[in-house]
Amino acid sequence: MRAVEIGQFGGPEVLRLVTRPDPVPAAGELLVRVSASGVNRPDVVQRKGHYPPPSGASDLPGLEVAGTVAGGDPAELAAAGLKLGDRVCALVAGGGYAELCVAPIAQALPAPAALSDVEAAALPETFFTVWQNVFEIARLQPGETLLVQGGSSGIGVTAILLAKALGSRVIVTAGSDDKCAACVALGADAAINYRTQDFVEEAKRLTGGRGVDVVLDMVAGDYVGRELQCLAEDGRLSIIAVQGGTKSAIDAGLVLRKRLQITGSTLRARSVAYKAQLAAALRARVWPLIEAGQVKPVIHKVFEAAQAAEAHALMESSTHVGKIVLTW
Repeated sequence: MRAVEIGQFGGPEVLRLVTRPDPVPAAGELLVRVSASGVNRPDVVQRKGHYPPPSGASDLPGLEVAGTVAGGDPAELAAAGLKLGDRVCALVAGGGYAELCVAPIAQALPAPAALSDVEAAALPETFFTVWQNVFEIARLQPGETLLVQGGSSGIGVTAILLAKALGSRVIVTAGSDDKCAACVALGADAAINYRTQDFVEEAKRLTGGRGVDVVLDMVAGDYVGRELQCLAEDGRLSIIAVQGGTKSAIDAGLVLRKRLQITGSTLRARSVAYKAQLAAALRARVWPLIEAGQVKPVIHKVFEAAQAAEAHALMESSTHVGKIVLTW
């Protein structure tokens, strides 16, 4: 099979198209003939040498794929309602940048009929992540307000779509007026340009001084202390990345007085059983919204697999709104 590997740690140019042996699915796995592979920020971090794959996972980058079922035990597939030739999308711990990819059957979902393979490939990583952190860990409820740091990213756009579809109010931050406008066009109730506005003061103003109920944070660093200031009583801060650094100074008294909760998580190394629970929740709660046309992934740009370096350069430029996808 053709695949894109990380030749050595470094810039986008270290990605190279190579030929690898076809992977073979083990018990509990299926083989996907990949049509499209999603590109995500963790792929960039792995390419730089700071996010190694979990033990046993492929060294190839890529955490989400869409295509057709090309292998697997027929009985195991049938138990999951699948068969050879079915269209699926899947969350994987690595190996997504390839023409063939193995995935745990429990982490594969039917590709929504309403979506193309490119659109389906844009679902797993961001939808699993947002569902886990915003709805299961932070317990965002209808009528509550969510603040999303980086609203124009793949994660940010997904958070806007899901939170709005499930009845919450959404405020986002973004780094330009154009990105802010794009987020509002996608359904955000308000957008804050963090380069020209203080997101703490704006979040308070937009909520009448009350503050937001949940913050989805991909920055960390000195953002954490500021995010606590703009949370309402019983607010929840969910940290999913540390693009701004790992060290934070917080007002612990504020955490006590307002009964705040700070949580953090990563998904890649979690067990198949845990991810299976997320997959089941998405299929029950979110897939009907996709099929009904109420939620649709936003694709910024599609590249041929051989252009993976260009795709990573675009990701690092942070000029995109939505998802970047490779096709095979």
